[in-house]
Amino acid sequence: VQLQASGGGLVQAGGSLRLSCAASGRTFRGYYMGWFRQNPGKEREFVAAVSSSGGSTYYADSVKGRFTISRDNAKNTVYLQMNSLKPEDTAVYFCAADGGPSMSKFFLNHNAIDYWGKGTLVTVSS
Repeated sequence: VQLQASGGGLVQAGGSLRLSCAASGRTFRGYYMGWFRQNPGKEREFVAAVSSSGGSTYYADSVKGRFTISRDNAKNTVYLQMNSLKPEDTAVYFCAADGGPSMSKFFLNHNAIDYWGKGTLVTVSS
């Protein structure tokens, strides 16, 4: 699975951005998908994950209520809608795909996740 994230940019605090991650290769609909973020010198941080069907989602407490993860299996794409952005949301955002059998790797052991895309930079100015 190849993953290509896009949609990052510069936005003022309180603004919104939507990230997209297009997948190619193996059957997209069979994979759990998620988003992480990372700043220089810091650990990669879980942001959100969605089940293969799109029916279940999980969020980090820091983004709950502000971010929404979704997927369109017909377009092989996963999205991260980010609202009410804060300067502390500034980071490089990465999408990831995993064959399961659950989403647990996303928030328990992300080093074991199957596939990672290159990141897209989100900068939130105060």
